[in-house]
Amino acid sequence: MLQQLMASPHLFWLSLGGLLLAAELLGASGYLLWSGVAAALVGLLVWVVPLSWEWQGVAFAVLTIVAALLWASWLKRKPDDTTANESLNQRGRQMVGLHGHLLEQPENGYSRIRIGDSTWRVSGAETLNTGEEVIVTGVEGNTLRVVRYP
Repeated sequence: MLQQLMASPHLFWLSLGGLLLAAELLGASGYLLWSGVAAALVGLLVWVVPLSWEWQGVAFAVLTIVAALLWASWLKRKPDDTTANESLNQRGRQMVGLHGHLLEQPENGYSRIRIGDSTWRVSGAETLNTGEEVIVTGVEGNTLRVVRYP
């Protein structure tokens, strides 16, 4: 086996690249991606231009660093998308702006409305009656703040 790898080193590098990329699929969070790509590129390079094992190692190290630096610079230029989904997994905040009808007569300032397939506890500063249409203006814990729909 070792003699076969010495006879065709491009197979070693292509195999190493494939193994690193497969390991990346198991959840390495990007750490093995660029090493796998660099190993595959060294395999292609050694297939075209025969290099000694020292130069193969240098090419692998350089390509890994270059690929990682290019990826880092691309990430710096990429716009930040964190503000686009600030209400993700915050169901109450996603309700702001929706409207519905009061299902119950308010008691102690609280009532319920149906939005989609759920009923929600609501509170409002103004006096509301059963059946009135309201719009959600905010969230306090698991209670929606509502006002009368214009």
